[in-house]
Amino acid sequence: MVDPLQGRLGVLASHLVIALVALVVIGGATRVMQAGLACPDWPLCYGQWLPGGQLNLQVFLEWFHRLDAFVVGVALLVLATVSITFRRRLPSWLPAAALAALLLVALQGGLGALTVTRLLAAPLVTAHLATALALVALLSALSQALLLPRPLPEAPGVPGPVWWRLLLLFCLGAVLLQCLLGGALASTWSAERCLATGDGCGFLLRHRLGARAAALVVFLLVPASWRLPSGEGWFRRQALASAALVSIQVGLGVITLRLALAVPALTIAHQAVGALLIALLAAAFGRSLVLRAPACLSPGSNANSPMPEPSHG
Repeated sequence: MVDPLQGRLGVLASHLVIALVALVVIGGATRVMQAGLACPDWPLCYGQWLPGGQLNLQVFLEWFHRLDAFVVGVALLVLATVSITFRRRLPSWLPAAALAALLLVALQGGLGALTVTRLLAAPLVTAHLATALALVALLSALSQALLLPRPLPEAPGVPGPVWWRLLLLFCLGAVLLQCLLGGALASTWSAERCLATGDGCGFLLRHRLGARAAALVVFLLVPASWRLPSGEGWFRRQALASAALVSIQVGLGVITLRLALAVPALTIAHQAVGALLIALLAAAFGRSLVLRAPACLSPGSNANSPMPEPSHG
């Protein structure tokens, strides 16, 4: 059974994952449309909460990016407050995880302010993206851990295979690293410079080689998932979905380069698929950490009595 409060927090966390993916996508659109400094001040925009007089596409992108980040921050504050207040009803790890997410979003806001005041310095832009992706991963794993029912006392949970958890963690790390390489590539405009003047091509080459390595380890999830117990079909579907997203991601990257980065929608979609892939892998990793009741036990059976006792009399 899932405690009703725990279930509601799990739903909140899953909605936050969507909001965070949208935040990454809008941030990518802001960079591609060169709107990072469309609002010259922070946290206001032209000294207003709603810059109606200066509103255009670039200003809207930067303003809406900040609005989404503010909403996420408030929701994470609610999550942390409820987790601490009702900690006796909730999993023991939740308050620490919620506080970690709150600290990350505070760091994210600080980095966002610095990117404006320091005129989009490349290391700050990359760190801003890194924090957002870390939040996506943390909230995605947390939502799965909250929404799964706890094992019954008479059927104590069993952990998933250690090798599977390690493989998921390795895949998640590889994809995160590749996304950060892409973020650094974008924040320094290395791909554009490489295509235009031949400068910065080494950075682009490392990103392409890293994409091959990350794709390979994610593809390994598909055959590996078939070595799991028969009742773990959810992980098999997640592995197939992850492989599909990697294929789309590689295709978008190739097409974007062949079109010389001339189609902003493709660049934005490339970043969006990367964020979705991180969310998917983190969800699988979070679910793998949750103890699950053995499949052979019915809800009313006893863990130490695999066969029903015969009735007497």
